[in-house]
Amino acid sequence: MKKLLILTVILFVSVVVNAQILKAELTATGLTCSMCSKATYKQLISIAAVEKVEPDLNNTSFLLYFKKGSAVNIDDVKNKVEDAGFSVGELVVVFNFKNQQAENNSSFTLDNNTYTFMDTKAGTLSGAVKAKILDKGFIEDKEYKQISKTAMQYPTYATIIKNVYHIKVL
Repeated sequence: MKKLLILTVILFVSVVVNAQILKAELTATGLTCSMCSKATYKQLISIAAVEKVEPDLNNTSFLLYFKKGSAVNIDDVKNKVEDAGFSVGELVVVFNFKNQQAENNSSFTLDNNTYTFMDTKAGTLSGAVKAKILDKGFIEDKEYKQISKTAMQYPTYATIIKNVYHIKVL
C-alpha cells in the first residue's frame, strides 16, 4: 500500500518531458578478461534500442549509443550486464533536454520511466546533460549504502519501485 501511495504521488508530481536518452556510459564490475568484455558486449548490443556499443577494455566500460527516437529502458541495460554474469558499477545517462526544470525531488517521465532528481542544483536543463543513476544495482553497493544514509529527504529512494529511478545531474 505504501509503495502504491508513493508511486501515485510521483506520477502526479511528474512532468512528461520532451527529451530523449542519447547515450549511456556504463562501467561493469567483475570483468577480468577480454572474453568477459566480449560476453557483456554481445548482451548490450542485443538491446533493441541500442544502435552501437563502444567497449573500453582498460576501464571495463562501455559507451552505448541509442537509436534516435527509440524508447530506452535502463533496466534492460542492467539486466543484460547481469545476464552476462557481471554487475553495473556505474551508469551515467546522457539526456537531451528541452528546457527541463530540475530541482531536488522533482520528477519527469520519459519512455514510461520516472526520473527523480537528487542532490541537484535547481535550474533549467537544455541540450545534452549527463546524469548518474543512483539506484541500487546501478551503482556499487558501498556508494548505495552511503547515499541511503543521507537520503531521508528523498522519500522514494529507499523503496524499489519498477520504472522509477533517481538521478544526479553531473
